[in-house]
Amino acid sequence: MPSAMKIAIVDDERDMRQSISQWLALSGYDTETFASAEEALKRLGPDYPGIVVTDIRMPGMDGMQFLRKLMGSDSTLPVIMITGHGDVPMAVEAMRLGAFDFLEKPFNPDRMTQLAKKATQRRRMVLDARALRRDLSDGGSLMKKLIGTSAAMDRLREDILDLGQADGHVLIEGETGTGKTLVAHALHAVGARAGKRFVTISCAALEESALTRRLFGPVLPDDPHLPAVEEARGGTLVLEDIESLSEGVQARLLTFVDEEGMPPETRIVAISNMQDEGHTCEDALRPDLFYRLASLRITVPPLRARGEDILTLFTRFTEQFAEDYGCEAPQVSAQEATQLLQAPWPGNVRQLFNIAERAVLQARRETGTLTSLLMSDHADMQPVMTTEGKPLKEYVEAFERMLIDNTMRRHKGSIAAVMDELCLPRRTLNEKMAKYGLTRSDYLG
Repeated sequence: MPSAMKIAIVDDERDMRQSISQWLALSGYDTETFASAEEALKRLGPDYPGIVVTDIRMPGMDGMQFLRKLMGSDSTLPVIMITGHGDVPMAVEAMRLGAFDFLEKPFNPDRMTQLAKKATQRRRMVLDARALRRDLSDGGSLMKKLIGTSAAMDRLREDILDLGQADGHVLIEGETGTGKTLVAHALHAVGARAGKRFVTISCAALEESALTRRLFGPVLPDDPHLPAVEEARGGTLVLEDIESLSEGVQARLLTFVDEEGMPPETRIVAISNMQDEGHTCEDALRPDLFYRLASLRITVPPLRARGEDILTLFTRFTEQFAEDYGCEAPQVSAQEATQLLQAPWPGNVRQLFNIAERAVLQARRETGTLTSLLMSDHADMQPVMTTEGKPLKEYVEAFERMLIDNTMRRHKGSIAAVMDELCLPRRTLNEKMAKYGLTRSDYLG
């Protein structure tokens, strides 16, 4: 029985629209009928939970004009056109404009059901993807951990949603500490395998014979695990540090991938830290295995490319550690914010996380400064006190956003308290919150 998606039937002939409606209703669909395109347009919005079946020849707005209106509102809406014999060239033109398919009168009702099934399946996939995007924009579930409003993070979240719906194996690339394993979890969580097993193996942590047994068996008598390829059957198998695989293990993995076929029963998500030109994952793996695992690819951006996300992450981390250690989170000055933004962050988010913890411990003991932490952490971390390559305005705005965000969090969304602390009139605070994408509801409670 097909899922109960709606089918809007548009035809000026009462008998035709009723007969189509009765047939599709018997096939398990929820139908609604309209005598004209104008009437239907009042009901059919961009997120209409179903498909449209429409005649081409109608008084007033004809099917072609109707189609153009629908495509202008939602180009992914499946529209099945019904045409008389003489209108076939027009129906072909409708396909070019975006129609899903067409039926020529008189048509076989079973053919109508087949097209409706295909069209509703496609529509459900589109609507599910949109729902996931809305969930993401609301900060829901696992995706909430992918903090940041930078363009680089927006692209990453879009990539996760798109590739999560696909079936192919995925290669995740990025520098150390960027959160590649979290991205692998997110890919699994937003895809069709979300309820299935998620198994992670570090290819660099085991020597060749132990890794072969862990992946393919036979397992030792006292080993509580199944071979990973069996443990992850039907779900997702994550292989971290894929570039460290020996030739022998690569050959076994290639055989497994070929036996799986396409679409694979078990999805492999390979993770690589190798990104330097002339020293990449592609260089480390045999070509036939690389191109199978890298049929889909995601690159996780380095922290230094994420702009003011650095300040947002640092604030979240210090708040978390302050709660853990039972003290106040350190306040960041404008100079320290600039240093955070300018630092090269070779260890990426993991390095920022560690510095945030040390900053909280320093603040609790009332010793040291964030600047001294940054300068002592790594030789390459010494902040360059210049705005070269980046307008001063960007640093000022990033600090201003962080300051408002921190104050709103501290006062749990109390506009009056924030206005008082920052000495801002209500209108100015509202304008700045709108500018920086900050919403009071995010801080309540």
